[in-house]
Amino acid sequence: MTETAEAPPEPLRFVIIGGENALRDRVREWKEFGIPLINAYGLTEVAVTSIVYTMEPDNENESWWEFPIGRPVANTRAYILDKELQPVPVGTVGELYIGGEGLARGYFNRPELTSEKFVPHPFSAEPGERLYKTGDLVRYLADGNIENLGRIDFQLKVRGFRVELGEIEAALDQHPAVHESVVVASGPAGGDKRLVAYVVCDESQPPSVHELKGFLKERLPHYMVPPIFVFMSAMPLSPNGKIDRPALPDPEQTRPELQVEYVAPRTEIEAALTEIWMQLLGLEQIGIFDNFFDLGGHSLLATKVVSRVRETFAVELPLRTIFESPTIAQLSESIANEDKADQEEIEDFAEILATLERLSEAETSALLKEKLETDATTTV
Repeated sequence: MTETAEAPPEPLRFVIIGGENALRDRVREWKEFGIPLINAYGLTEVAVTSIVYTMEPDNENESWWEFPIGRPVANTRAYILDKELQPVPVGTVGELYIGGEGLARGYFNRPELTSEKFVPHPFSAEPGERLYKTGDLVRYLADGNIENLGRIDFQLKVRGFRVELGEIEAALDQHPAVHESVVVASGPAGGDKRLVAYVVCDESQPPSVHELKGFLKERLPHYMVPPIFVFMSAMPLSPNGKIDRPALPDPEQTRPELQVEYVAPRTEIEAALTEIWMQLLGLEQIGIFDNFFDLGGHSLLATKVVSRVRETFAVELPLRTIFESPTIAQLSESIANEDKADQEEIEDFAEILATLERLSEAETSALLKEKLETDATTTV
């Protein structure tokens, strides 16, 4: 509990919160007061309160860090569906649809919006029954409660993968040292997007970037692990108290925190590769032992590296080389070896031409005939 937190008045029997996802560390602090906390979820279109969850402070098994919105109230039905309006399995993210007695008829004098948001009930035999499309991304927890992960507006595609920013934030918030998190996609308009995680952490024992990445890798697919982390003392807020995402600072173009120490380029090849990587990754400093993928690289950027290597060194590298040699030191060796092999091939060819020039026409014909007979014997 924070030093500024004050105990509530004694007559208080319970507290109801709603409207926005509460901060998990604040919820954990509240548990110390010993007063039940009711998390209420609802929208005007479905009679305000549709789903509730009561957190009992004396329940030792309470998942206070998950902080679900709970289960539907009486006469209300909730469904978590995919884009084809089919139910999703437990733990899978989908959109929340709500129906039941509290469902509104629609929007006044807005038939198009009504038909967009109030959709036919896909599982009901009752004619005309509908569900409200909330636009909220949720999932079922193992105990059957529903966890809210944020708006579908924050769902986007990164490198061809569909990413739910709220799911990344929910995973980050489970780290014991993370008090609050916001994840955004950063990058130029029409250009390559990268995930950036803004976190407010425990200042007494702040986690490292490597620790947070490892924590997320155990819970999320690789493409949902942000390559960039920005540590904040507090999140910027709008006048109504919500997180002001446009006010979040742009991530610095500095080398991210890695397990390896920075080592500067030692050769011309390493220097040229470092320049290529800095331009493609948008960083101002890269060490020769830094892993390309730990710096935020991915398969699409790897193809650009191959193209730039071809332009710069006149060397054709297979794409797999970037995955097999993901550091500048390793990649420079691959380029040097490829260049050496090309040079040896050129020298061997020049030696053959020089030999042929010294032979007479008859000797050349005899040598060619011998070569063809040898090849034919080998093939048989």
